[in-house]
Amino acid sequence: MKEYLVELTTTVPEGTDPGEVDRRRAAEAGRARELAAQGHLFRLWRPVGEQRSIGVWRAEDESRLREEVLGSLPLWPWMTAVVTPLQSHPNDPGRTD
Repeated sequence: MKEYLVELTTTVPEGTDPGEVDRRRAAEAGRARELAAQGHLFRLWRPVGEQRSIGVWRAEDESRLREEVLGSLPLWPWMTAVVTPLQSHPNDPGRTD
């Protein structure tokens, strides 16, 4: 699988019922755990004081990442994503190739 740095920003549509937001956020947490167990979500961070997340995600290609992996997130319809393909650095201490 290839690795991608993904910046996700969630914007809840104005007027959305707070109960719907809570339901989707709870479902999002569960789906993130599933994607981690499947090897698609490697790490996820939220910069302090910001409403965006930055993570390392894995998929066969960028199309599958967007359509099948990120597209399966309950908050995906409210998200924008910036996807950057990654490659191993020669000085990476965790490099295995």
